[in-house]
Amino acid sequence: MTVFAEQSREQLRAAYREAWRKRRAGLPMQPLEAQIAAVIAAHPEYQPLLQGDASLVHDYSPADGAGNPFLHMSLHLALREQLDTDRPRGIAMIHRRLLGRLGDPHAAEHRMIEVLATLLWEAQRSGSAGDEALYLERLQRL
Repeated sequence: MTVFAEQSREQLRAAYREAWRKRRAGLPMQPLEAQIAAVIAAHPEYQPLLQGDASLVHDYSPADGAGNPFLHMSLHLALREQLDTDRPRGIAMIHRRLLGRLGDPHAAEHRMIEVLATLLWEAQRSGSAGDEALYLERLQRL
């Protein structure tokens, strides 16, 4: 599988569909495909989108009233990578503390990706790079 940055939106979405198809069929997967399939498995509300003939070219807009499922799942993947590498340093400890309080790994991830999404949105609007110190500070407030 190629790096996400080299893929078009449709190719990226097709990679999600293919990972989910392989998981459902019990086929071997590349490590990244297994990670994608695990995120999809945690989101049964998105599974029908990745099966059958559902369109992968839909433009998700805040006006739709629903979030972008591909963005949501990608934020899970990004957060899991941060947790696995403890980058920014200290994020894994914040996650463990939040998990201990909430008792639900998926709920803890959701709380954390809300912070990540907000920080990314702010960085995009201001044309700046994300601020790791600010990110950690906001996560510590959870």
